[in-house]
Amino acid sequence: MPSPTFGRILTALITPFAQDGSVDLDVAQQLARRLVDEGNEGLVVCGTTGESPTLSDDEKLSMFAAVVEAVDVPVIAGTVGNDTAHSVDLSVRAKALGVHGILSLCPYYNRPSQSGIEQHLRSIAQAVDLPQIIYDIPVRTGRKVSTDVLLRLAHDEKNVIGLKDAAANPAETARFIREAPAHFEVYSGDDGLTLPLLSVGAVGTIGVATHWTAPDHVQMFEALAAGDLATATAVNQRMLPSFAFETGDVAPNPIPSKAMMRTLGFNVGQCRLPLGDAPEGLEDEARRIYAELVTARG
Repeated sequence: MPSPTFGRILTALITPFAQDGSVDLDVAQQLARRLVDEGNEGLVVCGTTGESPTLSDDEKLSMFAAVVEAVDVPVIAGTVGNDTAHSVDLSVRAKALGVHGILSLCPYYNRPSQSGIEQHLRSIAQAVDLPQIIYDIPVRTGRKVSTDVLLRLAHDEKNVIGLKDAAANPAETARFIREAPAHFEVYSGDDGLTLPLLSVGAVGTIGVATHWTAPDHVQMFEALAAGDLATATAVNQRMLPSFAFETGDVAPNPIPSKAMMRTLGFNVGQCRLPLGDAPEGLEDEARRIYAELVTARG
């Protein structure tokens, strides 16, 4: 079976901030290299986990350039928001910096119709000649991209090659995969549903806990490819505490991931407002989660 276009295991990279609140490109490069060393086959830069709503265009472009320079795996740029014209412009500028693909987000907050969503995603695909992954995460955007819209885009736009699926409906994903072009690739966008989505035809994950669970994901993917469902299930169960840790009402994503990476020696700083600083005790919890994960690896 051929490898997916951008690999099997990708991380939606956090954006490090220095003490003065500026983007720390040196730490971003250090972190990107560590993630690749641990088994990540691609990176998504300036997505929601990268605090994209709080980043200026110049900061995003600087992050794209820095990560492209640091690693030799595909870099997918989070350039798309809820303004179609602005999304097209930023995507064109990102392409010039050498990114390998675009994460094309369903528009958020303005709650467009399915027709508007389709025109938005189609406009970006037609304006930027790069492979594009549509990100469907209705819990954040307020809109589900309908299966019919996804199928039309998958069949009509040759560079719409994948879906990051965070819609939490594996049965509908299975139906979509059955009707999509054979080359179309679905990635899990929900760490807790990665194994179920792989079982219905997904090819990989764009994860958050993969900041520290990449070796475990590699083992799970390899076990599944070998037909060893028992091992894949056991590895997935090993990661469940990490999946539960990565986000919650008290500490939404990416606050926990930043706490985890601070405990692992990366000076990534806190999150910008409105997310703000980690609650007291979160780093202690991160240390406990990671220690238990390492012990469970054996």
